[in-house]
Amino acid sequence: MRTEIYSRLRDCLDADRLAAVATVVAGPGRGAQLLIAPATAAGLPAIREGGLGSEELERAVTERTEELLRSFRSRRLSLPAGDGEADVFVEIHPPRPKVVIVGAVHVAAALVTLAKTLGFRTIVVDPRTTFATPERFGHADELITEWPDEALRAIGLNENTYVALLSHDLKLDVPALQVALPSPARYVGALGSKKTHGKRLAALAEAGIEGELARRIHNPIGLDLGGRRAEEIAVAIIAEMIAVLHGKS
Repeated sequence: MRTEIYSRLRDCLDADRLAAVATVVAGPGRGAQLLIAPATAAGLPAIREGGLGSEELERAVTERTEELLRSFRSRRLSLPAGDGEADVFVEIHPPRPKVVIVGAVHVAAALVTLAKTLGFRTIVVDPRTTFATPERFGHADELITEWPDEALRAIGLNENTYVALLSHDLKLDVPALQVALPSPARYVGALGSKKTHGKRLAALAEAGIEGELARRIHNPIGLDLGGRRAEEIAVAIIAEMIAVLHGKS
């Protein structure tokens, strides 16, 4: 990998920023590389570093890379390049996965354990210090006792973030959703019955969030596995997150 592209890629990885590196592995321009990173929700501009030696090829690679970035799937592509055809390997480098849990409840403790086993960074958010204690959540990577909207903005929700609202409390859920739903977060789920969710949606509508944004919420949260114990609900939630990660509906 060319030094300047490696340096920019390292910066993206250090900043938990989604990026892709396209390398011509066969055909015209063999060995040429192009790094592509989309603009971020935090306002950082898009990055393009390097080149593939052909405007036609770069345009085609950029278009296909946009699709691959959404799915986190690396792929080898055969694309026209001048009078010939080039084989280009597009390697996707997603941000490190993280689960942000709002509500320091029993399900949250079990969800932290499962998520850490699967390699997720785990963050628990709850301003209620009676529940959000180091004794109960010492196994989480981070415990934040601030209001969810403030905490979620500080955390930064990227394309590989999974948000689970478990509090059953609109005072916590609605501010969290006002930040999570417009963000690039890959998954937003909320615990609660249809009645509770109806109240949640009504409160969001009053805040100006409805339509497609509101429909992003997975409710009931988790796959329907039939379990009712805290640990079983946690399994259902992490299973749904994994399904979303791999593009399953």
